[in-house]
Amino acid sequence: MAAALAALGLPLCIVNPRQIRDFARAMGRLAKTNTLDAEVIALFAERIRPPARPLPEPERRHFAELVSRRRQIIGMINMEANRRDQAVGKQLIRRLNRHITFLERELAEFDSEIGQAIEASPVWCETEALLKSVPGIGDVTARTLLAQLPELGTIGRHQLAALVGIAPINRDSGLMRGRRSIAGGRTSVRGMLYMAALTAIRRGSPFRPFYERLTQRGRPRKVALVE
Repeated sequence: MAAALAALGLPLCIVNPRQIRDFARAMGRLAKTNTLDAEVIALFAERIRPPARPLPEPERRHFAELVSRRRQIIGMINMEANRRDQAVGKQLIRRLNRHITFLERELAEFDSEIGQAIEASPVWCETEALLKSVPGIGDVTARTLLAQLPELGTIGRHQLAALVGIAPINRDSGLMRGRRSIAGGRTSVRGMLYMAALTAIRRGSPFRPFYERLTQRGRPRKVALVE
């Protein structure tokens, strides 16, 4: 639907369905039918007016699919490896090993195809090299950012943090100051950045002294890692 609208040159915005359901509940509309959904979506667009954003170009969409599928294959390899470790029968173990070998070949093919896609684009090559110059960011993190965070470099850091889901959300009421926490955003990007930050502080990168200063001031370790 989004691709068809974009092809016609019509402005569009893809909105998280949870936002629209929360909007409907706020108006006391708990029932859900196609007709009611269409009305709520129209009201949401009229009153909230989410900004229209262009869809990524076909090449970037294809690249994002490759990166997403790569992540799924890694998940399947881990699950099959866990099943193999718990298996007792030799025949079952052999079959699981055969499947893991097949998935590892698939993973290598996806890595090669992703690399070729980047090499075909001078802009992506330059961006990937710039990202990998940051301590803790390797091939996987850089390619995830390229594929799933195309806004990188085009919007401010506060907007970007909110988009990824690493901006602390206030939970205050009156004089009470609630505990800030992160939520929402692009889960796959947030998870990848967390692992990159963890790698950076463990390997003694320039980020480690900053992390240690935060923990010495009383910041919990995970909070300091997010900051």
